[in-house]
Amino acid sequence: MSTDNLSDLIEALLFASAEPLTAKRMADIAQVKEREMEEALHLLMEERDRVGGLRIIPVAGGYRMVTKPQFAAHVAKLRPQPRARLSRAALETLTIVAYRQPITRAEIDFLRGVDSSGALETLLERNLIEVVGQKETAGRPRLYGTTQQFLDQFALRSLDDLPPLKEVAPEQVPRALFERQREVIAPDPQEPLQQSEERHEQNG
Repeated sequence: MSTDNLSDLIEALLFASAEPLTAKRMADIAQVKEREMEEALHLLMEERDRVGGLRIIPVAGGYRMVTKPQFAAHVAKLRPQPRARLSRAALETLTIVAYRQPITRAEIDFLRGVDSSGALETLLERNLIEVVGQKETAGRPRLYGTTQQFLDQFALRSLDDLPPLKEVAPEQVPRALFERQREVIAPDPQEPLQQSEERHEQNG
C-alpha cells in the first residue's frame, strides 16, 4: 500500500472509530507491518499539525482524531443538548483517585473532609473510575482507580501524563485537568467536565 493510500486509510479509521486505535490494530486492518504504520502515523501527525482543522493525538495507549484547540468554541456550538456536567465535588474526587489510586472511599473521605459516596457514584456512572480490587484490611473495602475512558476524555496517553503535583498546587490540580480536557474536542466528543449534576452528589 502506498504512503498516500495508507495516510488516507488512517484518517478514515480514526474518524470512524469511537475509541482510540493502536498502531497495531490499524496495521492489522491495513495488512501492513506495525513499524510501517507507525512511520505513516508520525508523518500524518506532522502534516495535520501544519494544515487543516483536525489533528491526531496519542491518547489512552492509541491514537484518535480531534479538532484543533483554536476551533473548540466554534465546534461546541454544534452540540444541541449538553450533558449534565460534573460538579466540583466530583472533579475533586476524580483528581484524588487519579493521583492516589488504588484508593478506598474512606481514604478519599479523609482527604476531602466530607463524604464522597455521591461523587463516587457519579464517576462510576460516567465510567471515569472503576473498582480495581479490595484492600487487605478489615471489611475488605473496595479500591478505586481510573479507567481507559478517563485517559481518553482527558487526552492522556497514560497516567504518567498527569500534571506533576510539584508543578501544580494541589488545589489547582482539578482546574489543570479540566483545562487540559477542554482543549480536545473529538468528532463525537464527550461533554467537558464542569459543575452540575448535584442530584447524585448531595453528600459529596
